[in-house]
Parts: sequence; C-alpha cells; structure tokens
Amino acid sequence: MSSYDYDLFVIGGGSGGVRAARVAASLGKRVAIAEEYRYGGTCVIRGCVPKKLFVYASQFHEHFEDAEGFGWTVGESSFDWKKLVAAKDAEIARLEGLYKKGLSGANADILETRAELVDAHTVRLMKTGQTVTAKTIIIATGGRPNPHAALPGHEFCISSNEAFHLEELPKSIVIAGGGYIAVEFANIFHGLGVETTLIYRGAEILSRFDEDLRRGLHEAMVAKGIRILCHDTLQKVSKGEDGLTLETMNNGTLQAGVVLLALGRDPNTEGLGLEAAGVAVDERGAIIVDDYSRTNIENIYALGDVTNRVQLTPVAIHEAMCFIETEYKNNPTRPDYDLIPTAVFSLPEIGTVGLSEEEAGKRYDELEVYRAQFRPLKATLSGRAERMIMKLIVDAASRKVVGAHILGHDAGEMAQLLGVTLKAGCTKDDFDQTMALHPTAAEELVTMYAPSYRVRDGQRV
Repeated sequence: MSSYDYDLFVIGGGSGGVRAARVAASLGKRVAIAEEYRYGGTCVIRGCVPKKLFVYASQFHEHFEDAEGFGWTVGESSFDWKKLVAAKDAEIARLEGLYKKGLSGANADILETRAELVDAHTVRLMKTGQTVTAKTIIIATGGRPNPHAALPGHEFCISSNEAFHLEELPKSIVIAGGGYIAVEFANIFHGLGVETTLIYRGAEILSRFDEDLRRGLHEAMVAKGIRILCHDTLQKVSKGEDGLTLETMNNGTLQAGVVLLALGRDPNTEGLGLEAAGVAVDERGAIIVDDYSRTNIENIYALGDVTNRVQLTPVAIHEAMCFIETEYKNNPTRPDYDLIPTAVFSLPEIGTVGLSEEEAGKRYDELEVYRAQFRPLKATLSGRAERMIMKLIVDAASRKVVGAHILGHDAGEMAQLLGVTLKAGCTKDDFDQTMALHPTAAEELVTMYAPSYRVRDGQRV
C-alpha cells in the first residue's frame, strides 16, 4: 500500500488536467484534482467555447442581409446582448457539469480550492489549509491574459476574460493586439454593431499565418468597416465622463467605450509554490519540461499552456494522454506537435495546417504553390464581394503537400480534414487523383492542377 494519500494529484481543472485525472482514475489510480475557479479551464469557461458562441451570434446580421438575395424578406431585427450572455452562461454551466460528471464517474476526488505545492510530494489545499501527499503531481494551471501593466491606464482596460461578461454592449471598442484573440473579438464586436478599431504594432495582423491569408483577411475586415491601425501602439488610456481616451504613438487620440487588451498570455504559475518544490521555470514563468512533459523534479509533470509550448486546447489534451501512456502504461510517448490544424474564427474564417509559404521557403529548395481566389457560390446571389483564398504548398522534389491554407466560410472545418490528409503524408498527386465534390468550395483543393508559381531559395519565381 502506497504511503501517499493519492497516486496522482492534479492542480488545475482545465482540459488537460481534467483529461489526465479522469483517465488515470478510470485506470484504478487514486486521483484528486483541485481547481480554484471553475472546471473546464480557459477553453470552456472563458475561451474557445463562449467565443465560438459569440462568433455565431455576430454572423446573423449578414445572414439576414444575404437572405434577401435568395428571395426572403426579413423583417425588422434587433439584438439583445444580455440575452446572449445569459444563454452563453447556461451552456457553459452545462459543460462544466459534464466535466465534473466525468471526473466523479471515474471516482476522482473533485476539490474546489486553490492548491499550492509545499514540496515535491505535498500539496496544500488553500481553502482549508489541509495538506495531502501524492506520488505523482501534474501542474495544469494554464495561462492568463497579460495585463500589460506598463501601459498607463491599463486598469481601465479589459481582457478577453471580461469581454464575455460586459454588463452592456459598448457603442465603440478599441482592441490592442494582432493575434487570433484580437482579430476574433474585432470581428465579433463589429458583427454585433459595435464601432470597432484594432491597433497593432506589427506590419500585418496574424504574424504566424500565411501572408496571403493575412492580407486577405485584413482587406475583408476593412471592407466590412473595421478600422485597423498597424505600426501603432497605445501609449496611455485615461477615463473621463464620456468614456475612455486613448493616446497612440502614430494615430493621435482615439475615443472608446471599452478598450480590450489582447497582448498575449502568460503562464499561470505565480504563487503555486514551485520554488518550494524545486520546479524550474523559464524567464516568462513557464514551467520547463522535457519531451515527456516531466519537469526537473522526477515525479512532477506539467501540461498545457502553463508550459508555453503550443497554446491550444487539443494540444493540452494530447499531452495528457501522452502522460497516461508514459506514466501508467509503460509506453513512453512524446507529444507530437507536427501538423496541428489551426483556425481563426474571424469573418471570413481562416483554416490552416502545415507550413506557410514563408516557412516552407526556408525549409525546402523549391516549392510549387497552388493558389486559387474566387467568389463563393453563395455570394453570387447574396451580392457580397467576398473572395475565398485556397493555397497548397508543395515540396517540388517529393511532391508532398507541406501546407494547406484557406480563407473563407467553413475554413476551420476543412482544415480539420486536411490535417488528416497532410498527417498521412499525401502528395499533390493524391489530391489530383481525388474526385471533386461539386458544387463546393472545397473542390478547389483537388482541381488546382498547375502551380500558380514556384518558390526557389525562398523567392517567388
């Protein structure tokens, strides 16, 4: 009989922590999991899920407009922000209940308290002061929005966390940042009727995505009425009777009802007792782990955003399953970060998997790039000027497809299936030999027979 209270203790009730705890408990291990806020973590409570619900809500005004081109007459419409927030809250509560149900069904102990490390095998439950011991410990506390404390007036701003719980929908909003969180919220608020400005220090939004998709989305957002100010930063935010006044580096003074800072996320490690347990962190506070998610302390692992590897929910879940294989099934398994499908739920949407043209140009001597830009069928009757962009990046030597990128409706859904295709190592010949499904936008992926151009030594030719 083990001298420890638990075989496994998990700190953090997000997707990675819950998966590890539930599966370990289902294997007969004595497991406890502690969460100080709500079970479900960033993704379920204040991230991907509520954001996607808001994305759906923001698209309806375009659906109503499009309907006229198809013969429908849509009457006067109105939007109730508080009704949306209440419906979202009810769905999030339902999902949190499912997370807890899964844990309890596997006989894991569910603790609603902050937990901090005392030493490598001891955890203090802060609500009661009780200490418990565990043979193995997982830290899966995720990340939190960077408050950008160096910005004068940052205390008057909100983060993505608060954006889901605003009492009233503002008339205007300024969003600082150019990553996917900033871009998605810019599209959400604009779609709900808010005057929206995006301010970003870089030359173009979405720095890690393919250049054609970045430019295409930027142009589409501006055409819809979203103001995008690149090469600029906020210098100061002050609060007055009429709202917020913003001083920028290059665009003078702006006014806004709300300022949302989407300037990156930090690993949530502060005050966890990592020093007491001897767990090493990097300069950003992220927990340092090896290829198997093990920290420098042999019995302590870390999963998900707290390690600052790939900040995506499915990645945290994958890391959790690799931990199970390594620790409890005698099958050491490294997480595989290659070819992760990614989406930006903007309007239009981005779906991507594999290397961008720029990245592939650095890795391969010669590329074939297949690119199509076209007006989707729906837009012909709706009257919208939108365009879809599809790109396949092919290593000319092997003919292997090393990147696939889509801008347009349902791009994320297509990217998920393309993830299977690229993971299987399919070549451009495999795409060419696949029958098209007509009429769909996705058929373009298998009907681009001649390269649009080539890239040699990183340069288009």
